[in-house]
Amino acid sequence: MTETTAPPAPESRPTETPTFRHFIAGEWMDSVGGGTFESRNPADDRDVIGRFQQGTAADVAMAIKAAETALPMWKRTPAPKRGEILYAFGALMTQHKERLARAMTREMGKVIAEARGDVQEGIDIAYLMAGEGRRMAGETVPSELPDKWAMSIRQPIGIAGIITPWNFPMAIPCWKIMPALVTGNTVVFKPASDTPHCATLLVELMADAGVPPGVVNLVTGTGAEVGDAIVGSPDISVISFTGSSVTGKGIATKAAGRLKRLSLELGGKNGVVVLADADLDLATDGILWSAFGTTGQRCTAASRVIVERPIVDALLARLERRARALRLGDGQLDSTDVGPLINPAAVDKVDSYIDIGRAEGDLVIGGGRARDGELAHGNFFEPTIFAGVRPMDRIGQEEIFGPVLSIIPVADYGEAMLALNQTRYGLSSSIFTSDVNTAFRAMRDFETGIVYVNAGTTGAEVHLPFGGWKETGNGHREAGHVALDTYTEWKSIYVDFSGRLQRAQIDNQ
Repeated sequence: MTETTAPPAPESRPTETPTFRHFIAGEWMDSVGGGTFESRNPADDRDVIGRFQQGTAADVAMAIKAAETALPMWKRTPAPKRGEILYAFGALMTQHKERLARAMTREMGKVIAEARGDVQEGIDIAYLMAGEGRRMAGETVPSELPDKWAMSIRQPIGIAGIITPWNFPMAIPCWKIMPALVTGNTVVFKPASDTPHCATLLVELMADAGVPPGVVNLVTGTGAEVGDAIVGSPDISVISFTGSSVTGKGIATKAAGRLKRLSLELGGKNGVVVLADADLDLATDGILWSAFGTTGQRCTAASRVIVERPIVDALLARLERRARALRLGDGQLDSTDVGPLINPAAVDKVDSYIDIGRAEGDLVIGGGRARDGELAHGNFFEPTIFAGVRPMDRIGQEEIFGPVLSIIPVADYGEAMLALNQTRYGLSSSIFTSDVNTAFRAMRDFETGIVYVNAGTTGAEVHLPFGGWKETGNGHREAGHVALDTYTEWKSIYVDFSGRLQRAQIDNQ
């Protein structure tokens, strides 16, 4: 039985439920529709974090108008000055890091150490993009004609619609909003309905950092109401969305009708390859962190371990022993290793895959909802491992988004590489081997946007591009300087100072 830890007692929680509002044109305001919804602690559904505005299309229209009004001033603001505001925001996040992390753990459940890391990613991208305000380079190239200057510059697209998930409720909004702002766009931001409080705290700090009214606008609510209004608006020129592949495909279809710039970061079915020459203790550390960190609720989570047959039993014994020692509980407690799933629907989804897994592989550990004691009030699920899974089995192919790991035995590197690539996703992968030649083959062969050698499938750093191949996205990348590509148009400029008409590509002999 997995060990458990109990969350704080109910009497220690606030007795009054606060109400939070949209942020439009620099003002906090109620939805025109008057409706609200609750956000609850997934570790204890008795703990209501707050009531939030149930946004409508009319609210989105007001937010778009505010962004449109602020756009001319903001895009004329020198990029280094925009960067200074982003730097101030990063400094405020640093100052409030612990408060933000604890609010995040309470609202979405990840353990406090991971929540601190989530906030740190937001700080890192704020500082990185602040620097881009002084590095936003185009190209200056030689002209084919004399006395003529040729160069290119970036310019903002306009209003950016930012739609974010709940699993990284501070890092991912910052990944999207920071490059949008430094390049001179204004923003309409819709967070996931499971984490509206985290979004509210971020926007408060943006305002405190000096982001002008109307430059960032927050509208909470459902995807069907708020999200569709953002995607369908003719006044929003670029959409950045992170979420499920099904939702992403729907957004792509709607956005295509208006030829919107669209950046999608979608699902994953990430694999760890462990070869016979690997350090098994190191591999075990990497697999456990990747599979059960954030309770498996990461697009980069490892849900498949593809392992050479001679070491299957040795690796599985290590994984089983370590997984049994993981402690479920409220992520606010330092003793907790694995927090709750985000909501009851997520528990039902993970549970539905257990019967599928029993038919396809051998259940080694877990496989059930965790309901002992105080865990009965939360959305807890036992860390689960299936052995003897085949590469094309459903649990080896479909994104479960929970703490479920499949062990897939293979004969050699060639079979491992084939099994890893035989999925419609292509976000993250890793290989554990002591052979440098094999490691370099994996870097070349693995069909994923991120490849790790002798590490798990999580741990991306903000100064390199983040994103995937195949159905993981549509080719755009977040983080790194290439994130600017999502939010900018290129303009080529020619200056002829010859004093006469010169015609390029015409025979001027």
